[in-house]
Amino acid sequence: MIRQCRDNDFNDIYEIINDAASAYKGIIPADRWHEPYMSESELREQISNGVIFSCYTDNDEIIGVMGIQDKEEVKLIRHAYVRTSKRNKGIGRMLLKHLISDSDKPVLIGTWKDAVWAISFYQKNGFSLVDENSKNHLLKKFWGVPERQIETSVVLTDGKFDLRSL
Repeated sequence: MIRQCRDNDFNDIYEIINDAASAYKGIIPADRWHEPYMSESELREQISNGVIFSCYTDNDEIIGVMGIQDKEEVKLIRHAYVRTSKRNKGIGRMLLKHLISDSDKPVLIGTWKDAVWAISFYQKNGFSLVDENSKNHLLKKFWGVPERQIETSVVLTDGKFDLRSL
């Protein structure tokens, strides 16, 4: 079952993000990796900045989480993670479809350039990579991430965003 996360789900969200993000260790640049991958304060900041998490539950256990953030012109998919032990069962796909199903705005996704499994997942679900110049502009405009992260990331789009307007 998919539902919007509640305040008392915070610990599960935090645990799932850091469990699943272990896949990035040794893949993303070492200067971008830290333990934990996302601190509790970073997660609280993301939520206070408008990231709304939904979760997939099975027998009242939260198995996967994915956030969406409204940025006026677009919506961003943020922090998409499934427990390591529960991967490859379609949970991420169900969460993604649920979050974008009623979006009246273009949807963008940012991820690490070397996370080929994540890029492939989004491409299988209808998203496509944007060119390098568009990626740089979009990451600065909507994510506000550091320059080093911009260098090592990609952006995918659902095709509804007019890149010519950049």
